Amino acid sequence: MSNTYQITLNSWNLSDIQSILQENKKLELGSDCIEKVNANRTYLDEKIQRSEKPIYGVNTGFGSLCDTEISKDQLAQLQVNLVRSHACGMGEEVPTEVVRLMLLLKIKGLSLGHSGIALTTLERLVDMYNEGVYPIIYQLGSLGASGDLAPLAHLSLPLFGEGEVEYKGERKAAADVLNQLSWENIQLTSKEGLALLNGTQFMSAYAVHSLLRLKQLVKMGDLTAACSIDAFHGSLKPFHELILAVRPHQGQIDTAKEISEILRDSEIQKVDKPYVQDPYCLRCIPQVHGASKDAIAHATRVVEVEINSVTDNPTVFPEADEVISAGNFHGQHLALVLDFLAIAVAELGSISERRVYKLISGSRGLPAFLVNNPGLNSGFMIAQYAAASAVSQNKQLATPASVDTIDSSNGQEDHVSMGANAATKLKRVIDNYESILGVELMTAMQGLDFREGKSSAQVEKLRTAFRKVVPFVEEDIYMKPLMDKSMEFLIQY
Repeated sequence: MSNTYQITLNSWNLSDIQSILQENKKLELGSDCIEKVNANRTYLDEKIQRSEKPIYGVNTGFGSLCDTEISKDQLAQLQVNLVRSHACGMGEEVPTEVVRLMLLLKIKGLSLGHSGIALTTLERLVDMYNEGVYPIIYQLGSLGASGDLAPLAHLSLPLFGEGEVEYKGERKAAADVLNQLSWENIQLTSKEGLALLNGTQFMSAYAVHSLLRLKQLVKMGDLTAACSIDAFHGSLKPFHELILAVRPHQGQIDTAKEISEILRDSEIQKVDKPYVQDPYCLRCIPQVHGASKDAIAHATRVVEVEINSVTDNPTVFPEADEVISAGNFHGQHLALVLDFLAIAVAELGSISERRVYKLISGSRGLPAFLVNNPGLNSGFMIAQYAAASAVSQNKQLATPASVDTIDSSNGQEDHVSMGANAATKLKRVIDNYESILGVELMTAMQGLDFREGKSSAQVEKLRTAFRKVVPFVEEDIYMKPLMDKSMEFLIQY
């Protein structure tokens, strides 16, 4: 099987991206993309020569300087100046895996052939991706409109030997890496700097990264919740198909069926229980997990449209003889769903922590704090505190970024999406959810070990694998390493 992925004009979905990343595929441009990019660039060059009116970003300044016309002999310098001046990132560095996605998505957007990019520039981005030359980018600097300007400027600096990159695990000057690879500096031509800097690839990369992580976490969230149900002697009655039929939200249906299937052959479920009802954190798992799944499904649809779109400005249409300055770089679509995802994931963490709280409560035949000799031992008491702390922080992080806007560029850019901030805080929400779910998994396993009889085959398989990594807590022990191992387990299982 070839380890090369050919980029064509066909659309991608998240599974395509996951395959490219996991199989570490090298990229190559398909002939349809090459033809369209070349035709687009030829048309733009001809348009500049014959146009009597200035074209935004091609032979004008940028933002509020859009009415300042630039002479033809300065067009190349204009583009280089743009990239340099916009590389104003601040804060923490963007994780390498997200930078890799930014490169991938920028290549995809430019390869659609409406950006006026030169083929040599696009090919250099492909080379950077294939050789693992990942620019150093910072988390703060984008307002989520006019494109992700500062992050994409840092992404673009290495094209002409400026800025810093990560290469083979080391941080290096871009110029040194270009020399090492015998790459000449790219000479940007008219409009190219703007094509590189406009776009939503910072927001999109974080969105794709988050959705790919959630694919595994949501699955483990259901499995862990099933473990908690048996550990607490909960009932599967609320998961009955009659309940689903009268409120047929797809996420609720999927969740109830998934957990019912996980616990289908559980011995613990066959034991008569004297409890009339379970608390909401168990009884309403289909409704809460299901609502979050529906939010994730909606976000996936929006993100998949975005990653297959042209989001720089102006946009070039040779067939219509038009170079149109518009607003496809505005990140509102992404900002809203990124905020929606943060709320959805925060709720998954919130209900997970509530199950932890019930399991350590000393009820339904379980010892207080899930430990022998409670009092002498505190057991899982403070593990629940830690989960509660993460839940509380997630509530704060779930405050929408997309309702904010700040005037910029002397009022020319007077409404922005703040989608970049929505993107970076979503990552923190998911990080916290991983930790919370790790605590629930560890707690549920401890609770099951106090129960007589076996759970289902799926749960027992999980328990056997888990106990090879995290032991039963007999008495008070340094808990942090066990919590970390539990979190790592659920990510890798």
